[in-house]
Amino acid sequence: MLKTVFVAPDPGRLRLRNAARAVLGVGLAVVLCGLTGHPLTAVISGGLAALLALFTVTDATVRAQAVSTALLPVAGFPVLALAAVLQDQPLARDLAFLAVAGVGVLARRWGPRGHTLGVFAFMTFFAAQFLRTVPADLPGLYSAVALALLASSAVRFGLWCHERRVPPPAVPVLPGGRGLARTTTRQAIQVTAAGAFALVIGQSLSGERWYWAVGAAWWIFVNTTSRGETLVRGFRRVLGTLAGIGLSLLIAVPLHGAGAPTAVLVAVCVFAVFYTAAVSYTWMMLAVTLMVGLLYGLLGELTPALLALRLAETGVGALGAVLAVLLLVPVTTHATTHAWIQQALRCVHRCTSEAAARLAGSADADPGPSVAELERLLGRVRLSLAPLVHPLSPLRARKARARRVLALLDDCAREVRGLTAVAADPDASHDARLAAACRRVEAAVHALVPPPETGEGADTLSAPAARQHPGAEAAIAHLHALERALADLAAPLRTPPHAPLQPA
Repeated sequence: MLKTVFVAPDPGRLRLRNAARAVLGVGLAVVLCGLTGHPLTAVISGGLAALLALFTVTDATVRAQAVSTALLPVAGFPVLALAAVLQDQPLARDLAFLAVAGVGVLARRWGPRGHTLGVFAFMTFFAAQFLRTVPADLPGLYSAVALALLASSAVRFGLWCHERRVPPPAVPVLPGGRGLARTTTRQAIQVTAAGAFALVIGQSLSGERWYWAVGAAWWIFVNTTSRGETLVRGFRRVLGTLAGIGLSLLIAVPLHGAGAPTAVLVAVCVFAVFYTAAVSYTWMMLAVTLMVGLLYGLLGELTPALLALRLAETGVGALGAVLAVLLLVPVTTHATTHAWIQQALRCVHRCTSEAAARLAGSADADPGPSVAELERLLGRVRLSLAPLVHPLSPLRARKARARRVLALLDDCAREVRGLTAVAADPDASHDARLAAACRRVEAAVHALVPPPETGEGADTLSAPAARQHPGAEAAIAHLHALERALADLAAPLRTPPHAPLQPA
């Protein structure tokens, strides 16, 4: 698992840059909130707002990211006021929390911005329970959150601006596309039911920390699209929380909330959250759990008993999520996995076409964004197939098929990265064989997935040049290997789910 985190591909060092920028943005937000005289609870709220703004805003362009960031107070401030007003009315507060949870998930149907605003609204209500917010606290919290968003935005859009240019993969739509055929609609129902279960059982465990169970149930559904993904994510959340609690006992409890070392460790946790999120949910949860323990230490409330309660509440939330996805309008793993694989294969073709066009001399061709998109899509495929390749999975035929698909897709990604590296050579020039090889890759992709309505052919290649370049040899080798991997994918993708896979 450690190898997965530190050896995972990071095209353009995007994960590293985002993690470093997050530490700077959150750190600046916290420092400014502290220097302007805000109390500790408001400083924590500001830091959380900055972290969420940097973590959840995933629009494809800087302009769209700025708009989404500007809309965060529009979603968060009314929810914060609602939570504060209902703090002393348990029944109304609980119903409002469940409504915010359901609407927050439903908002994902409107793309990255809907997802961002839904997360921010839910976490605002959650933070109000964590800080026991009352109406008298609202002015200070509003000013701290606004200042933190300005500080993190100054880092993101000014001091350290780099455009993602890679929209997050869209959630697959089930056949029909309306009502319960929408994944987001089914998940909204599941989240509300899971949250209700977690709330009731969580309050029986603790009248003060019950919201941990609701938060655990809600976050398990983030970035999942099927029953199997949610089950695996629930397991990983509990595992990451357990490991984080172990670290908290060793690190956070002995610190007793000491300011300087706690601040340094929180910064390390922020970096770890951003760096590991895309490759390991378990490691991300370990970092989150340790960070929460450190914050409770600052508030003077951290004890071993509190950490044990957090583990119990997390288990309750995970159990609620499991029951909800098993019993209420489940989305099958096979349906969503097939959709993610199709998106990944089309992206392979885009990468190939861009790289070949670059080798042909096109100054506008840039395979980099497509390669980054491919890595994200492969991450979604791995997440979707995780239930089938898990060591405890009893479905041997499906496990073998899933492992074969993952291995071949990894082969495709490796060849695409190699092709892109060759294309980056400014002296590489077009070879007459590139066009033919690229068209064979296109045919191999279209043999596996239907071609889009608008062609993605390799016709961007210019006319063959008379001379050849040594880089073209390497490019053709990558294209041939890619063609073989795509051809080999036909068997596992066309084999019925429960049928044994024939040896390659």
